[in-house]
Amino acid sequence: MKILFFSDLHGSYFYLEKLMNNIKDVNPELIVFAGDLLYHGPRNELPEDYNPKKCIKIINNIANFIAVRGNCDAEVDQMVINHPIMNSFSTIYDNGRTFFITHGHIYDELSHPFLPEGSVFVSGHTHIPVCKEENGVMYFNPGSLSIPKNGFDNSFGYYDGNFLSVRNLEGNDIMSLKIR
Repeated sequence: MKILFFSDLHGSYFYLEKLMNNIKDVNPELIVFAGDLLYHGPRNELPEDYNPKKCIKIINNIANFIAVRGNCDAEVDQMVINHPIMNSFSTIYDNGRTFFITHGHIYDELSHPFLPEGSVFVSGHTHIPVCKEENGVMYFNPGSLSIPKNGFDNSFGYYDGNFLSVRNLEGNDIMSLKIR
C-alpha cells in the first residue's frame, strides 16, 4: 500500500496546495493526517497564506483520508471538516504491519501503547521529522507541512511498502528507513 502522511498544516493554503501537487505525483492509496489542521496555535507564527476556509474546501474533497486530533484542533473544526478528526489515535494495517497514528501531544516515543515488533509509531506535533528504528519499533514523524523547526524543510511522509521516507515539497527524500 502507498500511504502519504502529513502533519501540522496549521491552516496554510499555500503549503496545502504544494502538498496536493505531491499527492498527484505519488498517487497514494491512503492519505494520513497526524493533527493540527486549521489553527496555528498561540506559540506559532501565522503560516504562509493562512487561510483555513480554503483549506477546508480542499481537505473535504480528499478521498481515502484518515486523521487524528492535534493539540490545536477543536470540536468547532469538526463542524466544517467532513472526515472524522477528533480521535486521539488511529491504527491502520498493511501486510501484517501495525501503524499507530497519533499527533504526539498525548502519546509520544517514550509513552505509547504496546506495539508489536515491526510496528510504526506515526506522530507529528514537534514539527521535526523523525525516521528511525528503536527496539523493533519504527518511529516516524513527517515533520511540519507549514511551520518546520530546527532548520528542516517543509515536509511530508511517504510509505511504499519497502521504505518510510520524509520528503521535502520538491519530492526529494530528507531521510528514509528501509522496512524490514
